[in-house]
Amino acid sequence: MNKELNGILLSYQGVESDLIPILQDIQSHFGYLPGKLMKEVSSFIGIPESELYGVATFYQQFRFTPIGRQHIVVCEGTACHVKGANKIIESIERHLNIKKGEVTFDLEYSLESVGCLGCCALAPCAMINHEIKSNLTLKDIKKLFSKNKDNIIEDS
Repeated sequence: MNKELNGILLSYQGVESDLIPILQDIQSHFGYLPGKLMKEVSSFIGIPESELYGVATFYQQFRFTPIGRQHIVVCEGTACHVKGANKIIESIERHLNIKKGEVTFDLEYSLESVGCLGCCALAPCAMINHEIKSNLTLKDIKKLFSKNKDNIIEDS
């Protein structure tokens, strides 16, 4: 058994009600749900892998691919949508040469969208590694990516 996974599972009893908290802990630790560990989790809990995957794919919070070191989440809620979130997303996709839900080949960047970041007064907005970027414009996106890509987090 994977040592890191074993460390996570030690704090659980292995009952079916542990499934979601275990998946949350695994994702928190690894950044995603590695497929190679899911068989061990299903054995630990005593459910078929198909049931485990059924639960994990039902909840949007779980992912089966790693995220980039620079994880970009763009809000597509009503306020952000009205203020051009789709153009912001398209611009980021062009700059990174990836689509929503994808990760760059070097695992540096990942892009996803969410229904709301809770910053409606700051629309359109995005979150980069848990830091909110507000009142975004296409010029802001160009500035973010015209810098050294390792410094995308810095404000301009």
